[in-house]
Amino acid sequence: MSPASHSPQKTTSTPANPRSRVITATLVGTTIEFYDFYVYATAAVLVFPILFFPTGNDTTSLLASFGVFGAAMVARPLGAVIFGHFGDRFGRKATLVASLLTMGIATFLIGCLPTFDDIGWWAALLLLVLRLAQGFALGGEWSGAALVATENAPAGKRAWYGTFPQLGAPIGFIIANTVFLMINFPLPHPDGAAQRSEEFLAWGWRVPFLFSAVMVIVGLWVRLRLVESESFTKAEKKGVLRKFPLGTVFRRNWWHLLLGTFIMLATYVLFYLMTSFTLSYGTKPTLDGAQAAADAAGTPFDAATYVPGLGFGYTDFVIMQIIGVVFFGIFTLLSGPVADSIGRRKLLLWVTAFIIVFGLSFSIFLAPQADPKFTGALVQAFLIFGFVLMGSTFGPMGAVLPELFPTNVRYTGSAISYNVSSILGAALAPLVAVALWAAAGGSPWLVGAYLSAMGVLTLVALWLAPETKDVDYDDDLGLGETASL
Repeated sequence: MSPASHSPQKTTSTPANPRSRVITATLVGTTIEFYDFYVYATAAVLVFPILFFPTGNDTTSLLASFGVFGAAMVARPLGAVIFGHFGDRFGRKATLVASLLTMGIATFLIGCLPTFDDIGWWAALLLLVLRLAQGFALGGEWSGAALVATENAPAGKRAWYGTFPQLGAPIGFIIANTVFLMINFPLPHPDGAAQRSEEFLAWGWRVPFLFSAVMVIVGLWVRLRLVESESFTKAEKKGVLRKFPLGTVFRRNWWHLLLGTFIMLATYVLFYLMTSFTLSYGTKPTLDGAQAAADAAGTPFDAATYVPGLGFGYTDFVIMQIIGVVFFGIFTLLSGPVADSIGRRKLLLWVTAFIIVFGLSFSIFLAPQADPKFTGALVQAFLIFGFVLMGSTFGPMGAVLPELFPTNVRYTGSAISYNVSSILGAALAPLVAVALWAAAGGSPWLVGAYLSAMGVLTLVALWLAPETKDVDYDDDLGLGETASL
């Protein structure tokens, strides 16, 4: 059950893929994949509750939208198994191309969907199907990109190379939200610049989904130029590739599957709270704002059942998020050299401890203040702190999870750990957060406590996990078909 031989990383022959090609292929591909995912996440907050889930209750519509959002996480382990099987049997390149195509086509088709007003609840069903396709694709994407990066890394720089596919997350976020802002900004806003544009709801939201087709073409061109890594080629020549990698990884590496799943848990919860939940909470009107809007419209308003937010305009809050995500990207890159120097486990233990403390601070940073400028300053500080922690924990994962498994099941093992954790973390986080937000009467303190609790589980997993800094990919190819199980 040991993950690998812990001899020092050795210098091998010239890599089959030049450094520039490895960095570009992993960075561009994951940027596109995360762009597609973020486009959906933004629409899940701003558009889909109105156009696809018009239940008559804002909170119920948002929960339904987040439910479909989370459904993709359920599809991700299936994608991990399928793409992992072919990636461990036949190589990393083809699976990376297939996952990118699947994600791109599904995202493009979402931009073509009719809405509830056109075909009723069939619209929500079609949205669910395409969302499941997105999740299936992402289930195979991340692990393949992480393997291409780390299996082609020079000695002593595996964690740094592993940060490049991770960097696709902040870059994809920035591109996706910038596209939304560029579309929304010039459209007419008859109710004020801070309010949604009716034109945006009518057609503007479709443009970011359709634009993904252009990005996919670029990504395919880059990835088709890759050749297989030396580690996979050696495993193939040695005859240790397995006919059924899934069975092997469950029999021989089940403990590391569990560790990898919980090592990633706090990262996932933090990730989706900082992106989806904060956008919902930050842009929902305050109690006074909702009361004033209801009075102006002449509609009834029940203050006792209303769950208030901070009342920021969409544009203002997204700009604040983008500022925070810049720190996400910076600290993702910085975390790699640190993890290569002091070790992955030591770095992640410290970062996870800070995540636990950060969760306990939600009620301090996210409470509305008498001075709106002071509220804005606190929220911006909150976003920066959260995204600094996000980069610091997300960056090393590109090396940590693959290093837990030998070459012949590395794709399957790392993909399953990463994507099962997405169900426990990402799929549940938006739903749990909205429910806890409502249960606390609009206060986010329970949401922060939830993050801290998930951080404790990750801390325990890290404490039990081995340090993988000196795992040697060349020595850890795995056992062949005739080996004793």
